[in-house]
Amino acid sequence: MQPFELSLTEASRAVRARELSPVELTESVLARIAAVEGRLGAYVTVAADAALAAAVRAEREISGSGPRGPLHGIPMALKDLIDAEGMPTTASSHVRAGHVAERDSRVAERLGAAGAVLLGKTHTHEFAYGLTTPQTNNAWDHSRVAGGSSGGSAVAVAAGGATFAMGTDTGGSIRVPAALNGVVGLKPTYGLVPRTGVTSLSWSLDHVGPLTRTVQDAALVLSATAGHDPRDPASVSGPMPDRFPGGDLRGLKVGVPRNHYFDRVAPEVEESVRGAIERLAELGAELVDVEIPMARYIQAVQWGLMVPEATAYHERSLRATPDLYAADVRILLEAGELTSAGDYLRAQRARTMMRDAWARMFDGIDVLAAPTVPMTATGAGQETVEWADGTTEAVSDSYVRLCAPANITGVPALTLPVGHDRAGLPIGMQLMARPFRDATVLRVGRVYEESVAGAGRLAPLAA
Repeated sequence: MQPFELSLTEASRAVRARELSPVELTESVLARIAAVEGRLGAYVTVAADAALAAAVRAEREISGSGPRGPLHGIPMALKDLIDAEGMPTTASSHVRAGHVAERDSRVAERLGAAGAVLLGKTHTHEFAYGLTTPQTNNAWDHSRVAGGSSGGSAVAVAAGGATFAMGTDTGGSIRVPAALNGVVGLKPTYGLVPRTGVTSLSWSLDHVGPLTRTVQDAALVLSATAGHDPRDPASVSGPMPDRFPGGDLRGLKVGVPRNHYFDRVAPEVEESVRGAIERLAELGAELVDVEIPMARYIQAVQWGLMVPEATAYHERSLRATPDLYAADVRILLEAGELTSAGDYLRAQRARTMMRDAWARMFDGIDVLAAPTVPMTATGAGQETVEWADGTTEAVSDSYVRLCAPANITGVPALTLPVGHDRAGLPIGMQLMARPFRDATVLRVGRVYEESVAGAGRLAPLAA
């Protein structure tokens, strides 16, 4: 096994045991990027010299005073919305061409303090306003979409081009590409990981979180990045997850949705996810049927919040340089100018009602388990999907449909691989819990992951 094939947890263990140096690990990952990047397009910027210099410093520090923690000397990437001092933050857009960050985002600062080695910036769907990341190819089948908007981060991790990566999630932008590329993605509780220095799509829905090879890896990154930041108005100072125990699932109640999450879902996705839920029962969990409240309003509330907030953020540049935006993003931003204040306020009111209803739903369960997305990766350029009931749905609507509730309500949501379709493409299961029960979804995901074979493997078609 080459160093780039190691998960974060495995690499960290080897580095701390002095069996692998940060320089060897970083060189291996950079070589992997050079070998596969031409087919994948995961990166906007690869800062190889800076990464190697950081790895040398990490190796010297570890040899001297010992490792700062599990991320010390581990190579990682940031989505190209997340500022790192002296490095471009373009949001994969011509609008931001030439923009260089003057200071670290809070996330980059915390990862730097933990000793992580920054490899570079990964592609996003322009300004995170899309679910496909067209610049990037799926790691399992290069003719298919990577998912978005954190497609570059997901593909880099799936292909061994980063030991872990950071993404953002406004309507599924961590979880969608994670599911489509067979990696783990965590959208933490709203406000748990600060967004200072992160380009916004929709400030009341935006989250920052990790994409990793295993659930344990995600827990390690969350521990390093979570915590209050007074510079982020949405940042919370509430309880932080400090333990991510394994063990069995005895006494845990897992909610199985009767509606919404299995409506208009590909048969292979439903079969894999229901099989994974049954596996949770075999591990000791009690399965409880639940009704998803206000399901018919989910997409209306998501778009009712996101569209006007995104347009407000881009107001000046949309008027000054509209032709620099990609056509799909420009259309959405212009549509936001037509949203009335009344519609936005109604969406806010509905969100409050939905949060309350979801809180009552969680009174009877510990975790909700469901598909992450209703289908596997579509072909590049495919715009619609036809369902067995005769309905036609836009691909973007399909991918956001099952992820949006966790953004609207702010609950933690974890996706992890649970199978493959007939074409060999990954299928993801989503686990959600009450706000600040991030440790609970990580625990359930870790127990499941340890019970099955093949967790954390790289995408074979990226080899």
